[in-house]
Amino acid sequence: MRRGGGAGPAGDVGDMAADGARFGPGGPRGASSSSGSSGGSPGGGQERIRTEFEFELPRGYLDAAGTVHRHGAMRLATARDELTPLVDLRVKENPAYLSVVLLGLVVTRIGTITEVHAGIVEQLFASDLAFLQDFYQRINAEGHTRAAVVCPACQSPFEIDLAGGRLGES
Repeated sequence: MRRGGGAGPAGDVGDMAADGARFGPGGPRGASSSSGSSGGSPGGGQERIRTEFEFELPRGYLDAAGTVHRHGAMRLATARDELTPLVDLRVKENPAYLSVVLLGLVVTRIGTITEVHAGIVEQLFASDLAFLQDFYQRINAEGHTRAAVVCPACQSPFEIDLAGGRLGES
């Protein structure tokens, strides 16, 4: 069973109106829909909820053919996503496996691979798994992918976007 979909138009990955008017190929992917306008949008329009976030893995997933896949997307987790691993036998036998199962549910693609599951996640390099665990926490608990950092040379604070991109474009 697939829990995600591909990206929509460029720059519009996973964005949808709160009333559910826009979905990607896989449906709403964990966003709830409601009707009526919200006070946050100018002109009484619908509030847009970002449900999917793109990322770039530090090393990348190496598939059986030797291709490295670094760019991907993760959708927001639902309550069901967080509860499902708790009844998984692999998690009951080894609680550390919870994050592997959970990431297999919410990562919608890695490179050209759109059928991401726990088997794919467990083949990631440790640095990529740690990155995705942190990314999950940021988008689900904090609601964004930005992190405050301090320049080691001049001690000036600034923000970077952990979703990736080329150096200097964060």
